[in-house]
This record gives sequence, C-alpha cells and structure tokens, in this order.
Amino acid sequence: MKRIGFLSFGHLQDVRGSQTPTARDALIQSVELAVAAEELGIDGAYVRVHHFANQLSSPFPLLAAMAARTSRIEIGTGVIDMRYENPLYMAEEAASTDLLSDGRLQLGVSRGSPETALHGSEAFGHVPSDDMTDADLARAHTEVFRAAIAGAGVAEANPQMTRSPGLLQVQPQSPGLADRIWWGSGTRQTAKWTAEQGMNLMSSTLLVEDTGVPFDELQAEQIAIFRAAWAEAGWAREPRVSVSRSVIPIVTDQDRAYFGGRASDSGDQVGYLEGTLARFGKSYVGEPDVIAEELGKDAAVRDADTVLLTVPNQLGVDYNARLLETIVRHVAPELGWR
Repeated sequence: MKRIGFLSFGHLQDVRGSQTPTARDALIQSVELAVAAEELGIDGAYVRVHHFANQLSSPFPLLAAMAARTSRIEIGTGVIDMRYENPLYMAEEAASTDLLSDGRLQLGVSRGSPETALHGSEAFGHVPSDDMTDADLARAHTEVFRAAIAGAGVAEANPQMTRSPGLLQVQPQSPGLADRIWWGSGTRQTAKWTAEQGMNLMSSTLLVEDTGVPFDELQAEQIAIFRAAWAEAGWAREPRVSVSRSVIPIVTDQDRAYFGGRASDSGDQVGYLEGTLARFGKSYVGEPDVIAEELGKDAAVRDADTVLLTVPNQLGVDYNARLLETIVRHVAPELGWR
C-alpha cells in the first residue's frame, strides 16, 4: 500500500449524537479533518458527492477550502455523478481548484450511485435522448470534460474580439490535471473501459455483479482486468488504482459503544440494487492487530496503490482524527505503508 486517504460521505442530520447537525457543520468539519489528516501524514482527503440528500453535494468550493488550509495532502472526490454536470463549467471549476491546490486534485467521476430523486439529473437540465442511458449521458459529459481540461478547443472564436478565427479553450488550464481523473467502476467490464480511456481506476464500494467469489477477490479480478487493458492500450504513464474500506479499530470504551456490535457481523453482503445482483464488501472492525492481519489478506487492498478509509463523519473531527491516528500507527505500517 503506497497511499492511504480518508473518504467522507458528508452526512448531516440534526439528531442526538450527531456532530454535523447542519450543512455548515459538515462542510467546516470536512476541511478541519483534512487539516488533521495532513498533520498525521495521511496522503488523501476525499469526499462523496450526492444530490437531493443530506450529504455533501457541491465539491469544488469544499475542495478549494481544503486546498487553502493544507499544503501536501491530495484532495479529491469519490465520485462526482457526471449526469448532473455541465462539463465545460466543471472544467473551469476543476482547473481553478487544481491551481489553488498546486496540482493536488484527484477527481473521481462516474455515473453515480442510487439516489433519492427520480430523474434528478433531468431536474438539473440534463435530459438524455431517447436512445441514451444514464451511463451514456455520464460518459458523454465526461468525454467533453476531459477534452476541455486537456486543452481542446471547444467554442468558436468571435473574430471581432479575438482578431482571428479558431476554437477557444476554457480557462484556466491546469497542466497535469487530465492525468488525475479517476472513473468509479462497479463492474469488470467498466474497469476495462476505464483503462481503454486512459483514466485511473476507482473501484466502487459495491460491485454491480456477483460471481460467487468474495468481494475482495472479485475486486482484485477487476483490477487485474484494468491493468491488462491499460498495458494493451499502450499508455505511457503508470495508472493509479484505489479501493475503499470501512476500517474501525476498537481501542476505547467509546469505540466499543459505537461499533463493538459490528465486529461479529463483518462478512460480505449480496443483494439486489436497482434490479441487479450486487456484492458489497465487508467492514473491518476489531482490535488493530486483528484488522491489520485481515487487511493483509485482502486481495484488492494488496493490488491497489491507494486505500480510502471511509469515516463516520457525524461523530466529529476529534473522533475521526483519533480513528485515523490509530490506523496510521497500528494498522497501516503492517500493510507496507511508510
């Protein structure tokens, strides 16, 4: 394992025990946790993006705030639902955020996850044509976005203003950002497609297929397919691969009160998602040495270069910073992290 980061779902709810009763609380604490994580030596601060839900929804102001308060840690998303995005406006926002962070932005994008809204992206003005699926719409937006951040001309110039014809780029441009786009993949087929497109692989927290093998082995197979397709495509750079895991070390009475009951219920889960058989990975809950041993046997964790640790953000910055510190000190070194 070369890099570890945290991944926050950004939940907010005014209920007993929640440290994030408001959207402001969730946003401010996300920034503060990024600062704390950098101080601990953690490599990345990532956020989930959801619309029409009590979660984080507009990543770029948040990522820019993280960039302003930190100097080293990667900042990113896991993932942005591209069905909702104006790809050219997103290209401007992404480049601006990347420049503010001095090239630390890592953007996970995809078709997105199941959502609370019916036809939510259509409410944002993005209506697919009759022969286009949601996945097609997300990929089409991604294609335009990636071309724009790579410097392609996307709008015809007005010669009265520019004194010459031609196509204009969106501005600003941030060199190197095009190599730091990840596709959130939930199947082996989309992992192959991701490699063919030259994007990094962000393997999903759930796989929308089930072959009967454990989640980590199915995910490792997905990673192997991605790497083989990447090599076949002949891309010059080395790709990156991330997986996400829920890792909860039990070291205090508070940990036991919150999560002790989950230690005996940490197997894979199989179910139906949007009419499709899906496999969900297990959580790693228990004593740090036990977790380290179990993670060391996780095939996908071994094969990925980046592991994102999902955090219970509603428990607040202090709790999550201590959770991450325990992992840094007692779990990550056993997996080969520096």
